[in-house]
Amino acid sequence: MNGSSTPDGKKPSFSSRDFFKFLIPSLIGIMFFIVPISSEEGFTIPVAFLSNLLIDWIGDFVPTLAVIMMGISIVGSLLLFTARPAFMMERPSINAMFSVTPFWFVMRVIGFIAGVMTLLTLGPEMITSEFTGGLLLFDLIPILFATFFFAGMLLPLLLNFGLLEFVGTFLMKIMRPLFRLPGRASLDSLASWVGDATIGILLTTKQYEEGYYTKREASIIATTFSVVSITFTIVVLQYVELDQYFLPYYGAIVLSGLVAALIMPRIYPLSKKADTAYEKTELKPEEEVPANVSLGKWALIQALQKSRSSKSFLETLKDGFKNVLDMWIGVLPVVMAVGTIAVIIAEYTPFFTIIGKPFEPILMLLQVPEASEAAQTMVVGFADMFLPAVLGSGIESELTRFVIATLSVTQLIYMSEVGGLLLGSKLPISFLDLVLIFLLRTFITLPIIVGIAHLVF
Repeated sequence: MNGSSTPDGKKPSFSSRDFFKFLIPSLIGIMFFIVPISSEEGFTIPVAFLSNLLIDWIGDFVPTLAVIMMGISIVGSLLLFTARPAFMMERPSINAMFSVTPFWFVMRVIGFIAGVMTLLTLGPEMITSEFTGGLLLFDLIPILFATFFFAGMLLPLLLNFGLLEFVGTFLMKIMRPLFRLPGRASLDSLASWVGDATIGILLTTKQYEEGYYTKREASIIATTFSVVSITFTIVVLQYVELDQYFLPYYGAIVLSGLVAALIMPRIYPLSKKADTAYEKTELKPEEEVPANVSLGKWALIQALQKSRSSKSFLETLKDGFKNVLDMWIGVLPVVMAVGTIAVIIAEYTPFFTIIGKPFEPILMLLQVPEASEAAQTMVVGFADMFLPAVLGSGIESELTRFVIATLSVTQLIYMSEVGGLLLGSKLPISFLDLVLIFLLRTFITLPIIVGIAHLVF
């Protein structure tokens, strides 16, 4: 391909090999993550279908394997903190996997202890019963384990071969007028969507520290566009047993998320953040599409440049396996810890019932069945994104489970991962900001989600 000149004056030249390296992996990735297929239960997507097959095959062994992974997360972190061996210090991926703050290390320890106690039925029933630790270890963790495996292995198809660059370039033209953000913010959002919210936040933080975003822009992107990955949305939907409603479910997530993205940058607290650069850098001008290059051609150039620099098949497999280990080791113990604590609180105290009470009349007004049971799930998602689905999984109404699952994804802010990462970053976001953003997103997206649920059910 010989196209128009790029900003440096050179004409890019690409081979058919570069083109097919972009096209084929990207199409395969789209097929696995986005294209719906028919199954016995209805429509689902291939990643979810494969995850269910794996659970059927090795489901009985998954709780034990998960607890072993939790143990590895602790041993690895201790080894990194104390001995600092070369094989960990010299490999960034391994270092990042086990390098955690003391708080998150404690959470890993709590998750591992809860996992061992539940697996072996040791200790108080409050921790090990089927409604607390058992609910997490034997119901939720197997779904996470299997989905993380296939999603992690296949994510490089979307991340490494130019699809993000291709789609992100087309989105550049709408980011500034609609969301008051530079075009490059679309890449952060896409990275979150196909990877993980933490990926988007890390990208945003890095670019903020390098001067590409102002304080206001970085805060908006990190709390509004670092969306929950498609992997996690699949897990949530599987857990509430509504796999067959993936298309309306994800449509509701996208629509309500877009409405929230239009409103949140224009109201407090995000609108009041300073339009100044990070203190240790200078603000860089926004990169524009060259005047002599069409948007479509520029998008293709960006994609082909990425595909040309992509790794070999073996290296791509290694990247996928690193993704899997990172999610197994980093996420499973935290979900076990936060989930068990929260479910114990929900099962043995009236805490979530009390703080969820204000939502009960709202849900009744919106004609959501089993409103009193659903109300407590409205705020528990601030602790962890999976908890609303866990607490609401026993609700009979499919409409209500649909609302709970969708809302838990659109709220975005959950302290077990995203919230902790934001507070630990250099972004100008406080704990009070996170509380306000969580509540505002809940009030903005809930009526939209309920409206769609009434159309579906």
